[in-house]
Amino acid sequence: MQIFSHIYPLKTTLMDWRSKNQIIALVPTMGGLHRAHLALVEAAQKKADRVVVSIFVNPMQFAAHEDFDTYPRSIQADLAALEALKVDIAFIPDAGEIYPSNESLNQAKFKKKYQKNTYLFEILCGRTRPHFFYGVLQVVQRLFEIVAPDVAVFGQKDYQQLKIIQKFTQGVEIISVAVVRENDGLAISTRNQYLNASERMLAPQLYKTLSQLLRDELDKQSAIGQLQHHFKLDYLQVLDADTLSEIDDNSSKIAILCAVFLGKNRLIDNIVFRR
Repeated sequence: MQIFSHIYPLKTTLMDWRSKNQIIALVPTMGGLHRAHLALVEAAQKKADRVVVSIFVNPMQFAAHEDFDTYPRSIQADLAALEALKVDIAFIPDAGEIYPSNESLNQAKFKKKYQKNTYLFEILCGRTRPHFFYGVLQVVQRLFEIVAPDVAVFGQKDYQQLKIIQKFTQGVEIISVAVVRENDGLAISTRNQYLNASERMLAPQLYKTLSQLLRDELDKQSAIGQLQHHFKLDYLQVLDADTLSEIDDNSSKIAILCAVFLGKNRLIDNIVFRR
């Protein structure tokens, strides 16, 4: 596995692969790699000849009060996991490499490009974290500019993020991978390690409730009540899975989407199914 921190030598290698007509896949991550990240890598390897995994904790998607400084960083363990999977390149840039000027750090200016298309940014998680999806899209577009992949792979756990990337990026095939779960149903996330022992025991109740709603064992109002018994509810919505708008006669896929607070921790989950 080759490891690059700078763009120029990375692009030199990528140009060599392209000259041989090799398909290149990108898996963007913020590190703290776990089994769900590795599932993204394995999906990328099935679609491409070469796989690049980026590890970059993106400052643009963190608000001032959030956990940028304390976000789990485990670079040596991450590189060992990628090496074991025979990843071709690990790209581990610093912020100056991704955002080389103060101009590119101006999220307000970036937002202006989408001022007529704000719906997906402002609903659901965007109500609680209004900066977040703009920051995610900004770094994804920048990584696409650097790597110019044929394919990029994202997890379905961050479903709203996936929909925004699909809508607002071009020229790259976006592949999604189903939510990877612990044995008790909890969606795997780097931030799960923030949960204390009692919170970790309670957390699977989120997926259990969504599953009961899916099976019509609970109606939406009863599901809300059950969630509020265990968590502080941010939202529970049942929407068109393609547009994240209200369900209508043309909706072929449905998404149950939920976010809750458990102590200081925010958990998100979803179930997507055909109508």
